[in-house]
Amino acid sequence: MATILAYDLGTGGCKASLYDESGARLASLFSAYETFYPHPNWHEQRPADWWQAVVQSTRQLLAASGAAPESIRAIALSGQSLAVVLLDSKGRLLREYVPIWSDTRPQAQTRRFFEKIDHDEWYLTTGNGFSSETYSVFKLMWFREHEPEMFAQAACMLGSKDYINFRLTGRLFTDHSYASGSGVYNLQARAYDERFLQASGLPPELFPVILESTDPLNGLTAAAAAELGLPRSVEVFCGGVDNSCMALGAGNVREGAIYLSLGSSAWLAVSSAQPVVDLAIKPFVFAHVIPRMTTSATSIFAAGSTLRWLRDVVLTQYQERAAASGTDAYDLMVAAAMRSPIGARRLFFNPSLAGGSAAYPNPYIRGAFLGLELRHSADDMMRAALEGITFDLSIMYQKLAQLVKLQDLILMVGGGSKSAAWRQMFADVFNKPFAKASIGQDAASLGAAALAAVGSGLWASFARLDDLIEQEDVAQPQPEAVARYQKLLPLYQQTWAHLSSIADVIRQIED
Repeated sequence: MATILAYDLGTGGCKASLYDESGARLASLFSAYETFYPHPNWHEQRPADWWQAVVQSTRQLLAASGAAPESIRAIALSGQSLAVVLLDSKGRLLREYVPIWSDTRPQAQTRRFFEKIDHDEWYLTTGNGFSSETYSVFKLMWFREHEPEMFAQAACMLGSKDYINFRLTGRLFTDHSYASGSGVYNLQARAYDERFLQASGLPPELFPVILESTDPLNGLTAAAAAELGLPRSVEVFCGGVDNSCMALGAGNVREGAIYLSLGSSAWLAVSSAQPVVDLAIKPFVFAHVIPRMTTSATSIFAAGSTLRWLRDVVLTQYQERAAASGTDAYDLMVAAAMRSPIGARRLFFNPSLAGGSAAYPNPYIRGAFLGLELRHSADDMMRAALEGITFDLSIMYQKLAQLVKLQDLILMVGGGSKSAAWRQMFADVFNKPFAKASIGQDAASLGAAALAAVGSGLWASFARLDDLIEQEDVAQPQPEAVARYQKLLPLYQQTWAHLSSIADVIRQIED
């Protein structure tokens, strides 16, 4: 029986999954890596850590599953967006640490670019609705200015999954979904835009050639095969950016289909033939891994990562209790939150720990607890954190719903979807039914596996996904809770205005 290896190269680590040729997941394994924050607005990771996570997770997955390496027919990756990896002409990594999607250091370079290019025209062409500084072209401009000796050696820029593809096959390519986060990609033309390249002043050859997500790259190099413990005959396919792979794996292949991804970051995404763009709230758009489709979304940057920060820095008692009892710290944290009443005893939390998306009044907003009193407990703080994330996403949903007709039921994927209590909170805050997807945290992995399956000819089309994705545990809105949250939501929304109003002052203060 042929099998497929799929990798979900996320912000927190790499998840390797093994699928049979029907699309059933046989086994998976997660290998974490670290994010570094050396300066304000700098968010970096080490590509060497990505590669080691791929190697480690592959070898452990094969050992744990008992799968024969010779059974593996194909590989494809889903990769975190907007990473910038620079290689020289010999394929050598030029920088040990590279900026990832949430890095916003190139603020001066972004301003100068928009002295030449109208910002609204750029957004409507690219769909790049994150904070502009996050997009790859501006990070490249920053390197050119601040690290000119290193930049002068650069021959190619790759994203996260494209760098791993290079390590696997020795080939330098990207796909349309990942290229659409470059800051110079024209969604309608499905190509790099000459005007934007010219305005950046960057050599066009830095940007990799674009393939379809199902296109084959090559078999494994001898070095990669040896490290992974796989035969060189395994085919590697181009893969896609995480947003688009997740849309595919969640079954979002039809007009108006919507899902909520609740992981380290969180987003609400809708699939459509035409990009959903709006100058007021700026949904961010990626080309879909399905040709001629797009996935458009509104997001928050710190959802699960907010909970991780609370666990590791503020509410460390939950991790200690989990270690002592052999339970999951996040399960204890959610259970604690449910002991606090709706509204967390008048405590609000804004989760903008990694800044705000373009939908915020000020993208430099930072998070805060508001209304803290001596009476508040750790349970209240946890409740406020869950409610703050949920409120934020509810506001994003309302904005998206103004632009496009959405299906009523919202499918949840990602790690946060595991919690029945949190899913119920979402249903009550949104006043919409929420369902857990049967694929759970595997949407991006399944999307990558589907690309490999179609690319290799194991599947005739993506229609096979209809048999693999089911709705589970639908949470219906509870009228009493809905009424209470509808009173709280406008108050919570004021945190956006208040924190945005002081964000620029705060960011001028030296550390």
